[in-house]
Amino acid sequence: MTETNHKLTPEEIGQLWIAFKEHGNKEAKDELLIHYGYLVKWIVRRMMPKYNDYNEYDDLVSCGTIGLIDAMDKFSLKHEVKFETYAVTRVRGEILDYMRSQDWASPSLRKKISAITSAYDEFEAQKPGQIVDQDVADKVGLPVEQVHKVLNQSHMFNLINFEDALGSGGSEAEIRAVDDKSPEEELLEKEKKTILVDVIDALPEKERMVISLYYYDGLLLKEIADILHVTESRVSQIHSKVLTKMRTKLEKVM
Repeated sequence: MTETNHKLTPEEIGQLWIAFKEHGNKEAKDELLIHYGYLVKWIVRRMMPKYNDYNEYDDLVSCGTIGLIDAMDKFSLKHEVKFETYAVTRVRGEILDYMRSQDWASPSLRKKISAITSAYDEFEAQKPGQIVDQDVADKVGLPVEQVHKVLNQSHMFNLINFEDALGSGGSEAEIRAVDDKSPEEELLEKEKKTILVDVIDALPEKERMVISLYYYDGLLLKEIADILHVTESRVSQIHSKVLTKMRTKLEKVM
């Protein structure tokens, strides 16, 4: 494998793609794999908050690398989309598939997540956009600090379930062209987007900012925490709470 000590230029990247795709050059493929490796680490960092006490980072990077290799093999130079855009979806799908196969929440934690989710759903129906964490804590019979702790622990759990509610099957389903979708699928996707926009618009300012910075600006939870002058743990709490709201709304149209 050829090591590169400098940042590849667009021209060099283009030449490597031609060597790999048109001539089957393995060294060119290896160089491209090294070059695009940052995508995998970036995606894993976004999906797994740095503070969480998980030992799964290396496993997720390995899964993401498998997705990256698959994306490279299937990518066509004739595609009217940048490889990075194509690869991110495939890498994310591979990681999500792995995450779905893991037990990210114990039965007792799942029970607490379910109770807290139901409480947020109930209060959301009563006073949209005005939920107070203390009200939820009182409802489920836990200290508010414990509710926050559960939200921290449920980050991965909520992320997976939110993706499932969106209908992101990962792998091939995620990279399917829009033209391949049936009219029914197009209509459902449009309805989901409308629901998500309505939910986001109704969020309190801080929650709306977290979602905007995370999904639209592509920032990491740590970077958002720095902007809002709060801990990364607090940003994760807010993110998990909003995902819970969105998932509940989406599941009603499934």
